[in-house]
Amino acid sequence: MPALAASALLLAAGCSSPPSQADPPASTAGSRADASPDSTDRSLTVAAAPAGTATATARPGSAGGKAHRTKLSVSSYDGRTGRAVISSNGRTGKPSSAPPASSPTANSPAPGTSPSASEAGPGATPETPHRTAVGDVIASAPAPGAPEGLLAKVTKVIGETPEGTEVQTEPAQLNALLGDDTAKGSVPVAPADFDIDELLPDVDVSWSRTRDTHIGPEGATVPLGSLRLDVRTDLPTVGNANASASASTSASASVEGFVQVAPQVDFRYGGQGTGSTPASAYLGVSGDWTSGWALRGRAGASAAPTRIPFATLHADPVLQVGPVPVVVNLDLTLYLRISGDGKVTVDVEQNLKGDFKAGGTFGLGQGWTPVSSADMTSTPVKTTVTSAGSVQAALGAEATVGLYGSVGVVADLAPYVRGEATGTVTGTDDVFTFDGSWAVHGGVDLNGTLRLQLSVFGTPVLQRNIPLGSVHREWKLAGGETS
Repeated sequence: MPALAASALLLAAGCSSPPSQADPPASTAGSRADASPDSTDRSLTVAAAPAGTATATARPGSAGGKAHRTKLSVSSYDGRTGRAVISSNGRTGKPSSAPPASSPTANSPAPGTSPSASEAGPGATPETPHRTAVGDVIASAPAPGAPEGLLAKVTKVIGETPEGTEVQTEPAQLNALLGDDTAKGSVPVAPADFDIDELLPDVDVSWSRTRDTHIGPEGATVPLGSLRLDVRTDLPTVGNANASASASTSASASVEGFVQVAPQVDFRYGGQGTGSTPASAYLGVSGDWTSGWALRGRAGASAAPTRIPFATLHADPVLQVGPVPVVVNLDLTLYLRISGDGKVTVDVEQNLKGDFKAGGTFGLGQGWTPVSSADMTSTPVKTTVTSAGSVQAALGAEATVGLYGSVGVVADLAPYVRGEATGTVTGTDDVFTFDGSWAVHGGVDLNGTLRLQLSVFGTPVLQRNIPLGSVHREWKLAGGETS
């Protein structure tokens, strides 16, 4: 039963997208957007947001309504009703002493007011005291009641509370804040930012950061910025497993291995195109990975694949796009998948190394299209197949990527090993002879969809989910004749 070809977590890999698909951004963290000649002065820096990042607001269609940082904060949010409490001047626990939100003097910045030079951070506008008013579009990092960030438009000011101003909101779109600006960049996701739920007993998590290096279970130092998951689990065997096990292969069936990945979020916004639709947009994940695995024994398997999740991961990295905090939501489910006829005994070890990227890109001419590619190199260390039959096993990752709690991209990446043998098995008791041919193949399957919620960029709403396309790639690891 071959197995676990563990590609590095997050989504996409195994192959290249069709040539017609646009490539995602390749810039590094903190880089400026590649701007067209008429937008050179409107590119925004994309970088990891600092701790305590400020809320940004804009009032589209009003004088001085460009997005800017404020001292507002989201004290609470109810996703069911859309009601939020907004605290002014970064304080909670007492009403604001500023003029009522319905007052004409509530606009901030006032028409004709020039931004202050005190604003920290490149590409950002000044931090401005601001009262919440109808028409405001608010972008916030994760906050109480909005753990995946908040992007909302104020439709009604309800009144004052001890915590701040209570407002009614509706979902907003990112282009209301970014407008004609452009932005392009990639930001690493810190391993420590992931919340990890281990679903099997023998799952170990290792990661490293500056001055805080954790050693992996095998004694190898995890590189800075990488997250490693080691897993081992016994698999149910079929009948008398000794009947088809060679002397070098244990009768029990088990799989073990690790995935080591350094993920980063890729983001692009191309400014206004026609009307309120942006000229271009991109959201995706990329990174480097290394993995190693071993599969041994003869496991119980059936033609219908059996899927066993062993860990779930979640992170909400915040990108600082000029003055705007853009919250990206990453979810991963790592799983083991097995199928076959329950007849083949295998002893396989393999190492894989490469990089990957996956996401969705938008252009005015073609709408949303998928982007997925990877460069994977596999090295078989040891391979043995005994008995006639077939088996396939994968260590896969199902990933979702979205903005402010709206899922935009779903990708299911399943690197695998497939073993097959044809011939006859003869013998009595524990002495058996196999006469035939065998082969072991490595491969990768990639499936997924672009979702309606990618309209959060301000692009047209998709009428249906768009398949990423079924990608299948396979290569031979070993094979031969046995008698």
